[in-house]
Amino acid sequence: MFSSKTRQPRDYQNRSLDALAEPPEVGHELFVGLSALRDTLSSRHHSRDFAFAHARYLRSRVLAVGLIFALLSPLWIVVDTLALPVDLLRYTLLGRVMLMLGLVGVLALAYFSRERIRRIRFSAGMLLALPAAFYLLVLIVLPPEQLVNLVGYGFIPFLLVAALSVFPFTLLESLGAGLAMLGLLGFAQLADGSWLTGQGVESLWLLASLLVVSLAANHFQLSLLLRLYRQATHDPLTGLFNRGALELHLSKVQAWQRETEGQGSFGNVPCSLLILDLDHFKRINDSYGHSGGDRVLCQFADLLVRQTRRHDCVARYGGEEYVIILVGSGEARAMEVAERIRYAVEKSEFTDHDDRIIAVTTSIGVTRLLQDEPPQQALKRADEALYRAKREGRNQVMVANNPLSDE
Repeated sequence: MFSSKTRQPRDYQNRSLDALAEPPEVGHELFVGLSALRDTLSSRHHSRDFAFAHARYLRSRVLAVGLIFALLSPLWIVVDTLALPVDLLRYTLLGRVMLMLGLVGVLALAYFSRERIRRIRFSAGMLLALPAAFYLLVLIVLPPEQLVNLVGYGFIPFLLVAALSVFPFTLLESLGAGLAMLGLLGFAQLADGSWLTGQGVESLWLLASLLVVSLAANHFQLSLLLRLYRQATHDPLTGLFNRGALELHLSKVQAWQRETEGQGSFGNVPCSLLILDLDHFKRINDSYGHSGGDRVLCQFADLLVRQTRRHDCVARYGGEEYVIILVGSGEARAMEVAERIRYAVEKSEFTDHDDRIIAVTTSIGVTRLLQDEPPQQALKRADEALYRAKREGRNQVMVANNPLSDE
C-alpha cells in the first residue's frame, strides 16, 4: 500500500526536467477536413511521436524527388549544349555541376538521417532551394541581352511550386516556399523585361494558381497522414494510445533516458510505469450493459489524462487495463501519483447513459522503468504488482519488487 512517507515536493518532477532535452511528447491529432485547418497550418500542435512518423514519410519523398532531380540534371546539361550559344555555356555549366553535387549531398543527408527530424526537414528545404538558387545565380551573372536565349529555365519556379504538392509540408511552410518562387519569377521578369506585360501577368497568375492547388494538396495530404496515424496508434473508444503505440513510445522514452544521461543537476532521469485495472469491471458490464461499461472506460480514461502531465503517456493496454508512463518520476513519486489517481477514481461519480451513478475503484501496480531493459519486462513487473494488489483486496496501490535486485 501507499505510504505518506514517500511524498516528494510537488515541483520535484518539473525541476528535474528543466535542464534536460525535451522528452518524447504525447498528443492527440484528429482531422476532419477543413475543420482541423489549425493542425495543417503549422506543426506547432503536432505531438513528438507524430513528428517522427511525419519525418519518416517526408524522408521517403525527399529521396524519391531528389533522385529524380539528380538524374535530370545531367540531361539538362545536354539540352543546354544543344540549345545555348557556346559563350553562354560557361555561365551555366559550372552551376549545373554544383547543383548536381548539392542534390547528391541532399540525398546523402536524407538517407543517413532516419530519426533526425531537423535534418530531414532541412534536406527537404534544400531540395527546393538548390534549383531556385541556381536559377537566381544564372539570372544575376548572365548578361541581360542573353536572357532571351535561355531555354527551359523559366519553368523552374513552376516546377518547384508543383513539387510542393508532393511533400506533406504544413501550409505555412508551403506558402513561404511558394511566395519565394513568386519572388523569383518576378525577379526573372524584371531581368528579361516582361514585368507587368500581358505575358508576365499571365505567368504570375498561373504560378499563383498553381500555388493554391499545391496548398490544397498539402492540406489534404497532411490531414490524411494524421488520420491514418491516429487510426494506427490510438484506441478508437477512448482516444488514448493503443498497445502497439505504447510499446513504441516506451522504447523512445528509454532512448531519451540514455541520451540525457548525466545531463543537468539531477543526473539520470528516472521514469516509472503504472498499470491500472478497473475492479470488478465484469459486474459493471452485467449491471449496466456494455454501453454503460464503455462509458465508464471513457470517463476513466479522461480522469487519467487530467491526473497526468503533458509529457506523460496514458494508454489503453487492453480491456479495462491502462498503462501510464511517468516521465521524470522515480518510484516514490510514482507511488504518490498512483495513490492520487486511486483516490480520485474512488471519489469520482461515474455514470451510465441514464445518469445512474456507478461505483468504480481501481487497483494499480507500480514499477521503475530501466533504460536498458526490454519494455515487456517492465510491463510484466508492473502487471505482477497489479495482481498482487487485486489478490490483497483491490482498490489499492502496490509497488513491484526492485528490478535491480532481480538481476
